[in-house]
Amino acid sequence: MKIGMLLCFGLCAFTLSSCSLVSNKPNAKGVVTQKKEHPPNIIVFYADDLGYGDLSSYGASKISTPNVDILANSGIKFMDSHSSAATCTPSRYSLLTGEYGFRKDAKILTGDAPALIRADRFTLPAVLKKAGYKTAVIGKWHLGLGDGDVNWNETISPGPREIGFDYSFLIPATGDRVPTVYLENQKVLSLNSSDPIYVSYENVIGSRPVGHDSNVPLRYQADMQHSGTVINGVSRIGYMKGGKSAEWIDEDFHEVFTQKAKAFIRENKDGPFFLYFPFHDPHVPRLPHPRFQGVTKMGPRGDAIVQMDWMTGSVMDEVTALGLTEDTLVVFTSDNGPVLNDGYDDEAAELLGDHKPAGPLRGGKYSAFEAGSRVPTIVSWPGTIQAGESNALVSQVDFLASFAALTGQKLPNNVSIDSRDMMAQFLGLKPNGRETLLKQSIPAMTVRMGNFKYIAAVENLANAGSFIKNDKDIESGASEEPQLYNLSTDLAELNNLAELRPDIADEMKMILEKIQDQVLAER
Repeated sequence: MKIGMLLCFGLCAFTLSSCSLVSNKPNAKGVVTQKKEHPPNIIVFYADDLGYGDLSSYGASKISTPNVDILANSGIKFMDSHSSAATCTPSRYSLLTGEYGFRKDAKILTGDAPALIRADRFTLPAVLKKAGYKTAVIGKWHLGLGDGDVNWNETISPGPREIGFDYSFLIPATGDRVPTVYLENQKVLSLNSSDPIYVSYENVIGSRPVGHDSNVPLRYQADMQHSGTVINGVSRIGYMKGGKSAEWIDEDFHEVFTQKAKAFIRENKDGPFFLYFPFHDPHVPRLPHPRFQGVTKMGPRGDAIVQMDWMTGSVMDEVTALGLTEDTLVVFTSDNGPVLNDGYDDEAAELLGDHKPAGPLRGGKYSAFEAGSRVPTIVSWPGTIQAGESNALVSQVDFLASFAALTGQKLPNNVSIDSRDMMAQFLGLKPNGRETLLKQSIPAMTVRMGNFKYIAAVENLANAGSFIKNDKDIESGASEEPQLYNLSTDLAELNNLAELRPDIADEMKMILEKIQDQVLAER
């Protein structure tokens, strides 16, 4: 599609009588597909704990991800793209709201936490609904549900529906937290009313075994945090009573989520649709289906990445089969950087070999160093985007403003205030990205300004909390002294320039403090 047609999207705000997008074009198999008279369908694949170096398209040689590579080879591979945080909940919050997670004090949530995003918050699915999209979230949620005292035996509200999703099929939090059940449209699936479900994150409830009982056989040894209720041979965080008929089987995630995603696409093939597809893989506990077990030499983590790649390919096969390839903009990215032994000893570190999950970067999940939030990001839209690489500095917090611009939606003032319209960058039309970018780790905050990276000093670091829980190979990046790195010459962040360039360090500190002061004033 020509640039002029792209401009037509915004200028016409998709008043189709004056801006036709219809064209017939044979695909590689000679089948004629039709450009629909609407903005593109949008699919966001959101991996969990996938590192910058975990894809073969980003240089991995010990693992093959051919389906994600197809997206990379047909679209733009971003080399300096970031989640807004080095942990999952604040990253997800930012993606869906266009706001940095620390504005909401977003942290990793328990499985029974109240909904973090409320109906009064401006959100990406709500923006796209206003533009005529059908919207769905399928996969891992981990943004809280209800008002804080959830009755899991009734329809739970608020949740995804209240913030703009027409359809939802979720695991409530993470695979390592109870309740270990699916929710479809905010109601526990397959629940037997004679066996109601109860959840506690304070006290042992129910008769299921718990992981801190040494007599219980487990698939993986777990730390004390993950020593709660044992389900499917894995001890989880928290305690769960009842709901036996509703329990998930971890090994079935790949098929259950993929089939739900494909069904949503088929039902909305006449479009436009928005599918937010947050994977569980390769988050712990890593329990890939037997068909993927042993396909790599890196144990469950490597096999889970291959499983994730298969899921991507299966969903994209459905898009192709329906003739929607050139009508669909696809984003593939991750919520934060990689982690190996995150609560469970599944030998991820021992079996790593020569594979480098973070690629050339330092750190990983939780870390203020670059690998904590610089993540693989691919944007593909065949027939519109010209394949290539981009060094533009972009962030997932920018998706909201960018997709609003793409669909002709004007954002009200004082909403999604951290999101910037980077659609031209995502389409490969502009090489330069953000001038500045903030990122959240545990416990340090960081600022990017061009190629310079500033990590704020953390006072009384010893009492700042447990920020690297289990993976001893990951450095937190936090220090009681400020740090400044020039990533153009020091991508591994080895040479602290804070004392040599106090002018730059002070400027970046002021950028951070200005926003932090604003946040405090808003509270």
